[in-house]
Amino acid sequence: MKTVFITGASSGIGEACARKFATEGYRLILNARRAEKLEALKAALVSESAIREEDILLLPFDVREREVAKQAIETLPAAWQDIDILINNAGLALGLEKEHEGHFEDWDTMIDTNIRALLSITRFVVPGMVARKKGHIINIGSVAGDAAYANGAVYCATKAAVKVLSDGLRIDLVDTPIRVTNIKPGLVETNFSVVRFHGDQQRADNVYKGIEPLTGKDIAECVYFAASAPEHMQVAEILVLANNQASGSVIYRN
Repeated sequence: MKTVFITGASSGIGEACARKFATEGYRLILNARRAEKLEALKAALVSESAIREEDILLLPFDVREREVAKQAIETLPAAWQDIDILINNAGLALGLEKEHEGHFEDWDTMIDTNIRALLSITRFVVPGMVARKKGHIINIGSVAGDAAYANGAVYCATKAAVKVLSDGLRIDLVDTPIRVTNIKPGLVETNFSVVRFHGDQQRADNVYKGIEPLTGKDIAECVYFAASAPEHMQVAEILVLANNQASGSVIYRN
């Protein structure tokens, strides 16, 4: 039974990935900041799928806390140390202001979560994959990483970094069987926009008006497609958009 480690697993795309991989017979290491949300997800997965309670390991910590993450991963029980798939999903956007009017706290949180934490988790997990000569790293990027859009420069920059880091890791691992995939969603209706607008539900709802957005489940299907490809096949990148979205900034609304 293969083991998949998912960061930011308690909601949105991360939760959808947990549900998909549980259904497909994987063991799960689930990370998020809030232990109670992870416990609730674990109970739901055991109730709704064939996965057993003993096949889910919860790691509640903030991925931005490097030493805590290091300790959690380095002290995994022996039976859980061979991670087959790492899904670097933890990430967020905060604010939608012009670059010269943005908030330092929002910038720091995005950079620390979307870039620094992704690097840390990768650094702690991938050497084990190299030693075992098998593994797959799947980073959740964004169409926002392809080009800047108005009032979103810092978030776009962090997701551009995810693309470059994914490409660079793939280059660095080219002499190994390890695969690296960057998944780049467009508009996905999760709690993403609620977080971006600091809890303003009405403003968040307006993001998806006039279109049928993607769902976390849609992205989980893309993640699983990449993970389940034949071993000689590396899905380097998947860009997936809602039908009325052409790029990060070109959207047609009915």
